[in-house]
Amino acid sequence: MPPTSVLSDGTIRELVGSGRVKIEPWDPGMVQPASVDVRLGTSFRVFHNHRVASIDLRDPPTNLTEGVEVDHGQAFVIHPGEFVLGRTQEWVELPDDIVSRIEGKSSVGRLGLIVHATAGFIDPGFSGTLTLEITNLTRVPIKLYPGLPIAQLSFMALDRPAERPYGHPDLGSHYQGQVEATESRYGAAPGKVA
Repeated sequence: MPPTSVLSDGTIRELVGSGRVKIEPWDPGMVQPASVDVRLGTSFRVFHNHRVASIDLRDPPTNLTEGVEVDHGQAFVIHPGEFVLGRTQEWVELPDDIVSRIEGKSSVGRLGLIVHATAGFIDPGFSGTLTLEITNLTRVPIKLYPGLPIAQLSFMALDRPAERPYGHPDLGSHYQGQVEATESRYGAAPGKVA
């Protein structure tokens, strides 16, 4: 079994050029030595904490967030300590033998902005935009603008293709094909979109 390794810039360009990995819109200038920068999209979900007393993972609440669309050139303000969902501008499709990780850009992180809380892993077979879990760790508001680089994707090769890639009917892949910032579907029945 060959070792799994992070893919280089040249390999990433080859995979996108051959169509095995899809990133749209594609900008070759966004390729870094071992990753690809992705930009902030226009879709956000804000939390309405007053709607529930607590979040019970055995019975997750519905209707906890509200969708917000921001035009290009307009700012979305995230306040200190606030947590919102956003999305990437790019649509990403992975084959059944490649996985990806989304990570924050260090320059953004050094300004106190986190772009994913825990969900940084992208399964083989996934297709859609990527939902970002954005938190402002500072004591001042941060203005976010659609189209600005916000995160980066790195890619790894599996030792062999996944037998049941993301989207397989047996898995109940809740986020396959998502195009907007998507709220949690935790606890939804397999194959059913909550």
